[in-house]
Amino acid sequence: MLGRTYDTQVCSAARALEVIGERWSLLIVRDALFAGATRFADFQRLGIATNVLTKRLDSLVDSGILERRSSTDHPDRAGYVVTQKGLDLAPVIITLTQWGDRWAAPDGPPILYRHAGCGGAIAEQTTCDSCGQVTDLAQIHVVHGPGMTGSPS
Repeated sequence: MLGRTYDTQVCSAARALEVIGERWSLLIVRDALFAGATRFADFQRLGIATNVLTKRLDSLVDSGILERRSSTDHPDRAGYVVTQKGLDLAPVIITLTQWGDRWAAPDGPPILYRHAGCGGAIAEQTTCDSCGQVTDLAQIHVVHGPGMTGSPS
């Protein structure tokens, strides 16, 4: 049974939830990545209470997903930029959005991710690093990795 936190779980998905699983966190990262949000006021447009937004931004900065930078023209105002760790969440957000489009959007997708070069739809797929083949669940098996220290959760 999972406790109040996942950080002791021998599971990378559980540990990832410890970092980005709080309500609003992924939406903040989504807006930083895809909507150009960089300032506190930009993120407030999500409808987040000020105290909650402050906590989430601080947590995302502490986790290394966002970086706080002072504005050159307003040193008292912080801006936020996405780090490489945050950029690596882009496919996660796209995939989660596409799942929501399929299973939780009765009127159809509210937004679409499109390739800037040709306008084609972006499709997140699971591919094999060795052969490049697109895989489905039946072709995937789980093996212990170097970080497995106890029994899997």
